[in-house]
Amino acid sequence: MKNIVKGVVLASMMMSCQVLALTLSEARQQGRVGETLSGFIAPIKQDKETLALVKSINEARSENYQKLADSNNISANQVAELAGQKLVERAQPGEYVRGINGQWMKK
Repeated sequence: MKNIVKGVVLASMMMSCQVLALTLSEARQQGRVGETLSGFIAPIKQDKETLALVKSINEARSENYQKLADSNNISANQVAELAGQKLVERAQPGEYVRGINGQWMKK
């Protein structure tokens, strides 16, 4: 299970490096997106560029979660939740995360 989590986090970070007008790292630093416990990012700002980034990253994460789930005989939701916990924990100071109460918090 530990290897699954490491694989999910690593893959999620790698997907973050896609060549886009706005990178995930930049969006996090600018407070445009935040990590959620669901394993997916969510937009804080609702501009076109941010929404396109969120869609792209979340589609890639979803595909990756499904592949990991298939190879480990667990559900994609379980993989996503494990990844979400780790990604929220690893968010850098100044980045936003959505708590269990649904509210955005700045780390």
